[in-house]
Amino acid sequence: MKRDTWKTIWQMGWKITLGCAIFALGFDLFLEPNDLNVGGMSGLAMVLRKLLGFGSIGVLTAMLNVPLFLLGAKKLGKKFLFGSLAGMLLSSMFIDLFAGIPKPGTEILLDSLYGGLFVGAGLGLVFLAGATTGGSDIAAKLLRRRFRSASLGKVMLVIDLAIITLTGIVFQDLSRTLYSALPLAVSSVVMDQLLYGLDHSTVALIISERYMQVSKAIEVRLDRGATVLDGSGSYTGKPRPVLMSAVRQRELPEIKAIVREIDPDAFVILLPAHQVLGEGFRRTTDEL
Repeated sequence: MKRDTWKTIWQMGWKITLGCAIFALGFDLFLEPNDLNVGGMSGLAMVLRKLLGFGSIGVLTAMLNVPLFLLGAKKLGKKFLFGSLAGMLLSSMFIDLFAGIPKPGTEILLDSLYGGLFVGAGLGLVFLAGATTGGSDIAAKLLRRRFRSASLGKVMLVIDLAIITLTGIVFQDLSRTLYSALPLAVSSVVMDQLLYGLDHSTVALIISERYMQVSKAIEVRLDRGATVLDGSGSYTGKPRPVLMSAVRQRELPEIKAIVREIDPDAFVILLPAHQVLGEGFRRTTDEL
């Protein structure tokens, strides 16, 4: 097996494993003891069992997952399928493994908040690996392929809120439904911050007579590329090349130092970038 293949497996593996463990801890310590339904296929299986009057939640959850996995494999690829199968199996294993851990016994509002934090962080890590834990996670990824403007966390929030609302109607327990909405909202925010908010990057626009020297220094000292854009001064009409380079937040002090050393009179514009995809940043194949 090629070295790059092993590297990909390792990068996916630790994120999926750690994410599933965090998710399971949140479920076992804070959500399950309070009978809080956070949606997903397990929540839908609870509703289905109530309506049918028989069946195991585990079996019903697996049955509900089968068509989603088949559709996900067709639309999202084999890598996604294997990663999500691993996520589903690991999350189930960790939930059973952590079930015996003593519960903190805090009041339901705090449990809702902490449960949302753990679930959001765990699922966020799994999604960063390009996988899911199955169920509504797959449905959210499939829907986001159609509605690109919506974030993954928001799509999942809508799906799970619908399942929670259905649960409240079938079980006729409005209080649990209202409490269950809190960890869902918290997990959605945490997940979006992990997927999008932590990818802090900046686009530097540098106008300098010594732009080639600056570009070379950025390449050597930061291992970053740069692009020369054609520009012209609005007053003089003379050509003024503009150097554009995308860097991470932590690299800003160095790029400022480079410009200051080479051309103290340079004009620098720093623009926040929501996401940067490509070499040296998140891969374009990491669909979030």
